[in-house]
Amino acid sequence: MRLKKVGVGFAVTGSHCTLDHIFPEIEKLKQEGAEIYPILSPAVNQTVTRFGAPVKWKELFAQITDKPIITDIVEAEPIGPNKLLDVLIIAPCSGNTVAKLANAITDTPVLMAAKAHLRNQRPVILAISTNDGLGLNAKNIGILLNTKNIYMVPFGQDNPMGKANSLVAKMELILETTCEAMQGRQLQPILIAK
Repeated sequence: MRLKKVGVGFAVTGSHCTLDHIFPEIEKLKQEGAEIYPILSPAVNQTVTRFGAPVKWKELFAQITDKPIITDIVEAEPIGPNKLLDVLIIAPCSGNTVAKLANAITDTPVLMAAKAHLRNQRPVILAISTNDGLGLNAKNIGILLNTKNIYMVPFGQDNPMGKANSLVAKMELILETTCEAMQGRQLQPILIAK
């Protein structure tokens, strides 16, 4: 059990098409002994989409962990001063969240969790999922690739012909990326074929 008693914040943002892919990965973290602290962005906590309603995501978290779901900024702020987490994973990490994190905007519980956690100089893992990763968000991804204590789940173009700017992390590598990040190492290669 590589993550026995490790406090893992698992923050979910509004790349709704990717949400079904992350819950098996949360299960893997749990099987490795992690204590999962769920955090939802407003987009996931409040928006009904063709991929599911907020109740679906909350029920999936409830099946995996007994921790309360953090859904607002006030609940997320104590993560820093209380040193609640050993590692924070944001998966999927939407382009909106990438842009705000790269530009120090803290207006959601996920971004507050990241800011609060980074103040303790502990690892934040990003599993990006954005339609503009090779567009306007490329500069923000570049900033985060060069930011101390931020690690990326390896990612690539998911549909180069249909969505040329789209980038998605290989969600199956969340566990391995987390284990490496906890040792201060970036899982390589970062750029992969999807």
